[in-house]
This record gives sequence, C-alpha cells and structure tokens, in this order.
Amino acid sequence: MKLFEKTGKMALGSRLRLLTSKVTEDAAQIYELYNIEFSPKWFPVFFVLSEEGEKTITEIATEIGHSQPSVSKIIQEMTVAGLIQENRESSDKRRNVVALTTKGIVLAAKIKVQCVDVDAAVESVILEARYNLWEAIEEWEFLLEQKSLLRRVQEQKKLRESKDVQIVAYEDKYQAAFRSLNMEWISTYFQMEEADYKALDNPKEYILEKGGKIFVALYENEPVGVCALIKMNDPDYDFELAKMAVSPKIQGKSIGWLLGQTVIDAAKELGASKVYLESNTVLKPAINLYHKLGFKKVVGRVTPYERCNIQMEVQLK
Repeated sequence: MKLFEKTGKMALGSRLRLLTSKVTEDAAQIYELYNIEFSPKWFPVFFVLSEEGEKTITEIATEIGHSQPSVSKIIQEMTVAGLIQENRESSDKRRNVVALTTKGIVLAAKIKVQCVDVDAAVESVILEARYNLWEAIEEWEFLLEQKSLLRRVQEQKKLRESKDVQIVAYEDKYQAAFRSLNMEWISTYFQMEEADYKALDNPKEYILEKGGKIFVALYENEPVGVCALIKMNDPDYDFELAKMAVSPKIQGKSIGWLLGQTVIDAAKELGASKVYLESNTVLKPAINLYHKLGFKKVVGRVTPYERCNIQMEVQLK
C-alpha cells in the first residue's frame, strides 16, 4: 500500500492492524467454510480450555496475555453461545472457574480438523514468502518485552535533543547562570552552605585561577546546565567534579551526561589520574549518572559539606 511507503515505519501499528483485520476477516470465513459458528476472537480462550480443561479467568488471562476484563467479556459471549459453563463443579463460588460444555467439547474436535488445514495453509505462505513472519513475530515479541517501543522512542528523542546541546567553556557572562542554576538545585534538596557561596560568588578566584575549569551547557543558546572541575590540594586526588546543576525545566536531554563526560575529558587532558566527587544518596538520578561515568564509592574522606553522605572517585589511568 502506497500510504505506508509515505508514512514509513512510524505507521507500524496501523499496518499491523490492517494485516490483522485481513487475517481475521479470512478466519471468520474459514469457520463458515467448515460450518462452524465461531468468532475468531474466541480462539485463544477456547484453545486453552480445550487443551487444559477448566481454568479461572485469571489463569486464562495470564496464559494468553489478555486483560481480565477482555477475557471476561469473551467468556460471557461463549457462555451465551453454549460453549462454556461457569463455576462448573466448583464448591467455592468465589472462585470463577470456567470449562467447556458438552457442545464446546464436540466443537473442539471439529476445530482440530480445521486447524490441520489452516496450519498447512499458513506454512504454504511462509514457504512462498521471503521472510518467515511467524519467527519474526516471536523475535519482535521477545525484543519488545526486553525494551518496549515507548522506551526506544524515549531514547531516540533524548539522543536527538542532546545533539542540540552545546558544551562551552566558562566566560564571565555565564557567572549569573552558574550561580543561579546551582542555588536552585541545592535549595531544592538542601541548604546553601559557606563552601557553596565561595565557589558560586567567586568562580574565577575559587576555581579557574587555581587551575580548574567550568563548563556550561547551552540549549538554544541559553545556559541550562553547569559543571566544574576543581583543582584539589590533596595527595590522593588531582581534581574534584563539583557544582553540577541542570535546569529542571530542560532535563531529559542527557545534559548531565554530556557535562560529566566533558569534565572527565578535561581532567584527562590535564594529566589527572583520579577525579573525586561528593554527593548525597537521596539524589538517585545523580548517583546513577556518576556510576555510568565510572565513579565508585570511597570512604574515610573529610568533607566541608553537611549534606554529603557519599564520596566517589573515578580512575583515569
């Protein structure tokens, strides 16, 4: 169909629905061909009961991957058709057990004959086709179970938007953004401390003139994230990753990751062997980011921050 040539893969759902409709329409006529009064949508429920005997609605729903309301509706329709009886031989009326009636059992035998022909017909299509749709469906089901289409679209959206983020070196014109972004972030979760004001009020003196660096993330030419690489006077560490803050209005574009990578790359260029950082475990997204950047927990360090309850390092050499 030319429509799908125009829409591309984004119309996958529509194309599958169209194919499903075509197959379902044929299925209804196939039942008529064998003089069987049966709705194609009943088949999964009917098959489970014919092969495994009585079941609860919950058990059927779990086995065929349908919702309980959907299965309940099918059960009601099949009960009206005389194929299913509810609570058959069940002493516990609270447990909704269903099973095939005598009519249903007789019909199951007729459908088995029909299934032989249907299986052969489907196999003939598979042999004629270039690709095995049956195996492809099984593979797609597995892959989408591992990672849903929604999750995959979210990742692609994040990747595309992250390409619009530019990481630049600090300039005086970004001092207000450096201060406000950090104050907003810190004040959301904690309280500003003396060490914060030193770095945020005098970034050139406290960070840059001591051999550190500051990077700014721009989105549509607006500063939306910042991060600093602070030179440490410490025998164990060369630099500290600090003062990372991203505007909550623009999160979800991998800005923290891009800033973190830039800071680590800068530390490598400066010959650092290790980079240190301090944080708090209440900041789960931040801790996860640090782990992805290669940081691991360390203990026994003295910190000037009351809010710090975790210290981490990354080996660069």
